[in-house]
Amino acid sequence: MGFAHLHVHSEYSLLDGACRIGPLIERAKELGQTALAITDHGVMYGAVAFYKAAVAAGIRPIIGCEVYVAPRGMTDRVHGVDDAYTHLILLCRDETGYHNLCYLVSAAFERGFYGKPRIDWPLLHKHADGLICLSGCVAGDISRAVLRGDYEAAKARAVELQELFGEGNFYLELQNHHMTDEARVRAALLRIHRETGIPLAATNDVHYIKKQDAYDQDVLLCIQTGQTLDSPDRLRFPNDEFYLKSEAEMRALFDEYPDAVENTQRIADRCHFDFTFGNYHLPRFLLPEGETDADAYLTKLCARGFEKRYGDRPEVRKRLDYELNMIRRMGFVDYFLIVSDFIGYAKAQHIPVGPGRGSAAGSVVSYCLGITDVDPVQYNLYFERFLNPERVSMPDIDVDFCVQRRGEVIDYVIRKYGADHVAQIVTFGTMAARAAVRDVGRVMNMTYAEVDAVAKAIPGGINTTLDEALQQSQTLRAMYDGDDRLHQLIDTARAIEGMPRHASTHAAGVVITEQPVYAYVPLASNDGALVCQFQMTTLEELGLLKMDFLGLRNLTVLEDAARQGRRREPGFQVERIPLDDKKTFDMLAAGRTVGVFQLESAGITAVCMGLRPRSIEDITAVIALYRPGPMESIPRFLACSAHPERITYKHPLLEPILSVTYGCIVYQEQVIEIFRQLAGFSLGQADMIRRAMSKKKEAVITAERAAFVHGDPERNIPGAVARGVPERTANEIYDEILAFASYAFNKAHAVSYAIVSYRTAYMKRNYPHEYMAALLTSVLDNTPKVTEYIAECRELGIRLLPPDINASDADFTVEEGDLRFGLVAIKGVGRGLIQALMREREIGGPFTAFDEFCRRMNGHDLNRRAVESLIRAGCFDRMGYKRKALMQSVDRVLGGAASESRMNLTGQMNLFSAPDDGGAPADTTQLVLPDVEEFTRAELIAMERETTGLYLTGHPMDDYRDRARDVGAVAIGAILNDFAEGNPQRFCDGQEVLIAGVGASYKTRTTRNNTLMSYIQLEDDTGSMELMAFQRALDSGGAYIKDNAALVIKGRVSIRDEKEPQIVVESIRPLSDMNAPGSSAPPPAEKKLWVKLGSETDPILDRIKLILTMFPGTQQMIIYCDREKKRIGTRCLIHEGLVAELQELLGEKNVVIK
Repeated sequence: MGFAHLHVHSEYSLLDGACRIGPLIERAKELGQTALAITDHGVMYGAVAFYKAAVAAGIRPIIGCEVYVAPRGMTDRVHGVDDAYTHLILLCRDETGYHNLCYLVSAAFERGFYGKPRIDWPLLHKHADGLICLSGCVAGDISRAVLRGDYEAAKARAVELQELFGEGNFYLELQNHHMTDEARVRAALLRIHRETGIPLAATNDVHYIKKQDAYDQDVLLCIQTGQTLDSPDRLRFPNDEFYLKSEAEMRALFDEYPDAVENTQRIADRCHFDFTFGNYHLPRFLLPEGETDADAYLTKLCARGFEKRYGDRPEVRKRLDYELNMIRRMGFVDYFLIVSDFIGYAKAQHIPVGPGRGSAAGSVVSYCLGITDVDPVQYNLYFERFLNPERVSMPDIDVDFCVQRRGEVIDYVIRKYGADHVAQIVTFGTMAARAAVRDVGRVMNMTYAEVDAVAKAIPGGINTTLDEALQQSQTLRAMYDGDDRLHQLIDTARAIEGMPRHASTHAAGVVITEQPVYAYVPLASNDGALVCQFQMTTLEELGLLKMDFLGLRNLTVLEDAARQGRRREPGFQVERIPLDDKKTFDMLAAGRTVGVFQLESAGITAVCMGLRPRSIEDITAVIALYRPGPMESIPRFLACSAHPERITYKHPLLEPILSVTYGCIVYQEQVIEIFRQLAGFSLGQADMIRRAMSKKKEAVITAERAAFVHGDPERNIPGAVARGVPERTANEIYDEILAFASYAFNKAHAVSYAIVSYRTAYMKRNYPHEYMAALLTSVLDNTPKVTEYIAECRELGIRLLPPDINASDADFTVEEGDLRFGLVAIKGVGRGLIQALMREREIGGPFTAFDEFCRRMNGHDLNRRAVESLIRAGCFDRMGYKRKALMQSVDRVLGGAASESRMNLTGQMNLFSAPDDGGAPADTTQLVLPDVEEFTRAELIAMERETTGLYLTGHPMDDYRDRARDVGAVAIGAILNDFAEGNPQRFCDGQEVLIAGVGASYKTRTTRNNTLMSYIQLEDDTGSMELMAFQRALDSGGAYIKDNAALVIKGRVSIRDEKEPQIVVESIRPLSDMNAPGSSAPPPAEKKLWVKLGSETDPILDRIKLILTMFPGTQQMIIYCDREKKRIGTRCLIHEGLVAELQELLGEKNVVIK
């Protein structure tokens, strides 16, 4: 009869199932199995990928899920009660079953999530049609009842499920993994079977493909739970029996119950659900009142927009009509209306929207509807690059919004179409090669150094696999071949590499559907957002409408800068700035691109300086060229732009196409136009060939060469020769197109971003204070960027003023030619309090005193922590107060303000009323503060750093900058900037460097080898880096590590995966120990007191500890234990009295200073 596995966990049972879908299907085929189910824990993430792979292999795919069932109601959430969920297997018999399973899985996340996504029995009763149910493993409800000794409850549940699903649709699930509990459950299930006639089904709880894969799955469990393989009492499987067994193995396990095995095939034969691909399920646009026809409404909107954009231009009107006809023919009228509507909403609400993104900017319809603000006619952009009549596919309009208000647009779409018709999209973090090595190394309890060495031996690059790395890296191969433990590490990492590690939410993707989303796909919940369980490309294949609502920080910056600009120029709109401002282009040509969108990296700045852009077209070309591949054309491009006489064209027909890029092919649109003008291809035909070239489809490329040169009568293509191009020249042009087609960039996208780039440059040049204020506000959570932009402010002659209780707004603002620090950047002060503070200031005027501030703000979420943060940040400095005096008075002043407020509410005389005036307010008494000495300058600026993340009125390095330079310390910013673009020129991994800075923070932990290591955040006035100091470095310099201590560090650059560079510390010295500035002498060596002991168990060690209590200090003492070959570091004052005591105790030869 046959056998089919119906209980299978793929890699999408995250960090639990170890069955990769491809190898799983291959193994099932090898075993001669004709059907296979997927039943991941509580999710259907892998259903479509599994379905496609199974169909391709000729195996019947069965879509299912092992759902979690709540012990009570799915909305009950009592700890210790409602987390005792049980398991149940549900399989889709048909399309009704699929829709019901989607609903159940979605509801489990949306309403039933409590540790796991849970359904309950009442919900199952409502959505059981079309499903086949198995009773589950030993964690199933029936099995649990058996194991707690309640046979009657088990039988009752079985009868209930039999009645619910109907005869032949519910099975008692027998398993045999050689576990004691399973034997008890099997005996009870057989008894239920005999008493009720409910059929049996034999399954194996498959979590890995082959028996030898059990170790890899165990590693995954450890990664999931944060345990190591040698952790006691950790979660683990009892044996290695949870693999994809053959039919013969299953029959041997269940030789007494052959029907249980054969029933699995009977179940498989009854499951006939198939996914349908390529059919669109587009939502309907909700027409406004008075409109009844979507097509007519789209035409009306386009006519209105055309009048505004173009006026009377018949040739463009002809293109508009052509595009509208194509949109109608493809069935995308509602799509354009939906996009136009939510963009219109955003603009009406003054939410910044980008001028365009991607190929949609090539559409006149998009331009007339206001979807884009890029004129496709002016920039020679083609509709066919966006929607190709030769290849009908879903349009893809991605939209950039202000990053702070993007959510408002999504909320509008949800309100308009309904919360159950809109969802975001899942994405998966996978274990790349280096990450897999680090994860496995931690689980194997290997040392950081061992694992780090292996990870760093893996060549960098996106998607480099361990198999490729073993071929490319001799170092990695030597590790693999020369050390058994490293061999196992790498092999295990290879086994799990590329598997999904966690699910998250796609940054921008949103799905809109006509029916509720769960009618098409299952939903999950990530951080409170409902997401489709299938990835973006899968949703497109299933015909769902996907759009990207992207947040672009620079749009927020532009709007914030424009808002401040309107204070001195009412009515200013960044969208109306001239696009030919000479001062802006001169600034770019001079390389002043810090803070300019798309142009601020060192490499692209150099291109700007070489090109000296003079138009939006030039900026567009820079953005398109500065990428791997086309970068090789930059020297020729720059030379031809500077020397037009060097520009040559292989044929005169190329000049009008390539003149805008100085004779170079840069854009995909140019490739399309060459095919059209020189060989007579239609725009649609030309775009099809461009796509084939970009994907290197050799058969198509070879066939189309003949059509390009000689034509193709069947497709009505005349060919280049027929248009007067010599055959040899035509072939040379085709070769040039072929060489560049795979690198050519989408001009529609490049010009859209060039406009945003130009706008940021214009604002920086013409409104520098407003722009830099907005720019700093936008990067407050990115300290290196804040540091970089503050340095740029200095270059522009703009001072940064500290926060002030009367002068600061929430964000950075312009104040008399300088920038004032914003209150929102102060830690511990919430936006609600800041908004209340600003309202109070507006209503009652500036605050005049500290106690007056506390009284006026009482009742506005003002608490001690917020007040202390304001004091420490210096917000009251301009009132003439000492911060130390205020800090000592906070409790008294806040208490007085609260007491006064309470008495005012009860009508009692307030504290500041005269006794004989009937309670009328008198003049406020002068706040009396303690007469204390102010904090030191170092303490004051440390407070500023603690509360704002920045040094505002000074920097600890101010006193040491000359010393740092004299000892040859490299600026931290220089190292960070060199690695920022991924192509470092000055520094490399392992390079020794000397840096100097102040310790911003540090944390010390004990390693698995029982030694110490510290993570130190060191910063100078150019940037901040993380340092890693291990035991050896800490023994000699650990005592110098303190907050805000000025240090000089010698170490080696460490590049780890995709993270910012770190420094592995070799030595730590205080900068104060270094020679005075100007001295050419080397810095004095630090004296160390060395003591030699026979063993660390020697009782003399206790005597030494006692002696050291009499000589406290910060100098280094190292005790060397000879037997263990171990060093113990401690601190002391190296004094002649201490040395004499130790020499008398241990002998002179065992106590030395060096």
